[in-house]
Amino acid sequence: MARKLLLEHINVPGINTFDVYRSKGGYASVEKALKMAPNDIVEEVKKSGLRGRGGAGFPTGMKWSFLAKPEGVARYLVCNADESEPGTFKDRYLMTYIPHLLIEGMIVSSFALGANTSYIYVRGEMMPQIRILEKAIAEAKSKGFLGKNILGSGYDLELYVQPGGGAYICGEETALLESLEGKRGNPRIKPPFPAIAGLYGCPTVVNNVESIAAVVPIINEGGEEYAKIGIGRSTGTKLISAGGNVKNPGVYEIDLGLPVEEFLFSDEYCGGIANGKRLKAVVAGGSSVPILPANLFLKTINNEPRLMSYESLADGGFVSGTMLGSGGFIAYDEDQCIVRNTWNFTRFYHHESCGQCSPCREGTGWMEKVLHRLEYGHGKMSDMDLLVDVSKKIEGNTICPLGDAAAWPVASAIRHFRDEFEWHVTNPSEATTRNYGLAHYADPLPKLEEKVA
Repeated sequence: MARKLLLEHINVPGINTFDVYRSKGGYASVEKALKMAPNDIVEEVKKSGLRGRGGAGFPTGMKWSFLAKPEGVARYLVCNADESEPGTFKDRYLMTYIPHLLIEGMIVSSFALGANTSYIYVRGEMMPQIRILEKAIAEAKSKGFLGKNILGSGYDLELYVQPGGGAYICGEETALLESLEGKRGNPRIKPPFPAIAGLYGCPTVVNNVESIAAVVPIINEGGEEYAKIGIGRSTGTKLISAGGNVKNPGVYEIDLGLPVEEFLFSDEYCGGIANGKRLKAVVAGGSSVPILPANLFLKTINNEPRLMSYESLADGGFVSGTMLGSGGFIAYDEDQCIVRNTWNFTRFYHHESCGQCSPCREGTGWMEKVLHRLEYGHGKMSDMDLLVDVSKKIEGNTICPLGDAAAWPVASAIRHFRDEFEWHVTNPSEATTRNYGLAHYADPLPKLEEKVA
């Protein structure tokens, strides 16, 4: 049974209220942190090995240590609660059911960074969560945990919730800051990085909801204790949004390093594939990460069991691996069409591109059109190479990672499922009425010696 650091009290009646949350040990990390030196808090987060839970996986403590501290200049902490990645709904879950955990993490993190004004930027469609957070902030303030002279420590903090406009691009930190300033949400060219010139030109740290919530158990139990959970450089627990064709969809908190087979098939987690079907493919970390066929997801190319960790899922690079990303776990059964799903993802990225960079603006639209004609029986054999070529011209050639996010799923789908794409070309009428089927995607991987032979 995995240890629950964030979701331990999620099912306690009334845990969304201050009094119940407080009765379960809530805000203890604030009391502890206010007696520490801010730099000591940063060091604890460094010791924990916590990596950003929004998708990039960059060490949180290191990111905090980059924050510039010029004399007389305001500093800001901004929580990225935009959560626009298809397949990902863990942050929304936290904000809905245990909002005070995020508020507590914001107070501790703001104190560590020397920020007296902080923001939670929430995706515009999440109006229920915005109201929940505003109520929780009001409760915390009435109890003396926000506002002037928190708990008599001399530390002041004002915390605001800011609705976004509902744009995927605003999940990128600099586009988020532009939107927060009231401008169009276009990514900024870096450098300068937000740690030097962020919100209103001041030093700013932008962290994901789960990353900030994880600061609470780190301070309560110590960075070294937190680092004992997990495996290697993948420390602590991770929230996974499980969806697709699994028996038990939902949000799960796992110890990093859990075998993927256990996560996917055990009754404690996903419970296997629904309706007695076989597993065909998995998107492990949200729509922007490379898709893997069942055999490569369960085992690495070296035939070693795959683990739910940053390093294990990335084993083999993009040739045979993927990314943990934001933890948007989508499983496909044998009846799912990879061509259709890839087209659907590409439609999303074309729609959400801000249009600032021509490779992304034009390339995502081009990929959508080519995938549309493949799906609807008008494709050509040359289309697969065309898609790969377009994806290469997008990847690495844009200001922000949206271009990469659009290119990776397409390139990986063709790499691993090319026969299915070709079947759509050779069987155009059949492709519009039924799917290709499982084919060889779940076959055991050949052993290395068999490949050599």
